[in-house]
Amino acid sequence: MRHWISLASCLAGAAALAACTTVDPYTGETVRSNARTGALVGAGAGALLGYLTNTNKSEEGRTNALLGAGVGALAGAGVGAYMDRQQAELRRELAGTGVDVAREGDNIRLNMPGDVTFDFNQTAIKPQFVPVLDDVARVLNQYPSTTVDIVGHADSVGSDDYNLDLSRRRAAAVADFLVQRGRVLPDRLFVDGQGERYPIASNDTEAGRAQNRRVEIILRPFKG
Repeated sequence: MRHWISLASCLAGAAALAACTTVDPYTGETVRSNARTGALVGAGAGALLGYLTNTNKSEEGRTNALLGAGVGALAGAGVGAYMDRQQAELRRELAGTGVDVAREGDNIRLNMPGDVTFDFNQTAIKPQFVPVLDDVARVLNQYPSTTVDIVGHADSVGSDDYNLDLSRRRAAAVADFLVQRGRVLPDRLFVDGQGERYPIASNDTEAGRAQNRRVEIILRPFKG
């Protein structure tokens, strides 16, 4: 089981973000999460790092927020069929973009490599990637009965603290785009960064480091 501890204060800028901490967000590679914090919500257009934690810091808090917003819960055989349709739509929209769409049980993972989404050592989304995120937001809005975890990762170049901060800021940039421009319901989101702790390739080569510099979006069926 994976545990998430919330970012405890307002992420109002790079310095503030660096000061915020999380404790043992991952304890394994499983994509299921039975105890996560509540959503982070957008704090206004252009506020790249302007996210506040939900006041109820639990998975129950996110569930209650979504039910209160009228989001329907999935159940039974409908779960797999719902995720099948969402996966197929994402694969059609993201074909040829460099974004990998992977199915993991009932969950869907979008892997967005850093060389596709961001310039080296930058947190501003590349202009050519904006239409891709527009497509992601459109599909997310067509399938509202999913929760959305946005997690940043980094390669091993630089200090651990710097890479953790960079991964968080990149995840926040993607979340900010989805909420502000894409109009994705903020209550669906959880946003965090993992720095260099979970590589998917060797950091000994440039090709491997490029794979490790990534933002992942994990979609899970909302079961209420």
